[in-house]
Amino acid sequence: MRLTLVKNSYRQAHELLNARPAIKEEIERGLLSPELSPPTLSRVNFNDLLKQWLVRGGWQHHPTLFYEPVNPLDKIEFIKERVGLEIGFRHSSLIGHNLIKFQFSSAHFQDPIDVGVLITTTRNFQKWIRGDHHHNWSGSMNFEKVERYLRHFTATITMPIYLIGIDIA
Repeated sequence: MRLTLVKNSYRQAHELLNARPAIKEEIERGLLSPELSPPTLSRVNFNDLLKQWLVRGGWQHHPTLFYEPVNPLDKIEFIKERVGLEIGFRHSSLIGHNLIKFQFSSAHFQDPIDVGVLITTTRNFQKWIRGDHHHNWSGSMNFEKVERYLRHFTATITMPIYLIGIDIA
């Protein structure tokens, strides 16, 4: 089995990422890295591996987004070249919260972004990793849930968001 990616571009996010081909390639190459061994990818381990890889790649981790940060969940996880990136492995109840963070950051003067990238796993990946390798991804957000969520909030979320689902083939 190997990792694959499924993608969805919300509000022409793919065009903004295509204008930054090195960033887009870096993200996709990192998510498909041979160093990521699918059987070892518990939610915590996968999250830690992606964070380490992004920091090594020069992504700013937890940049300051608000003048007086009160809630650490108000911060975009990573920013590089006006691209905000969130790793969406948390509980699915936080889908809206993750998406709104992109919206807030687009208007912020200190760390503004032009496009958000949300990385999740697919339902298929979660089912496979739970069944074959006993890693519990129950309750976490997945590509399909986020995709449905975005369709219902077209009037509210105006920030271009590039949704990437990590799948297994």
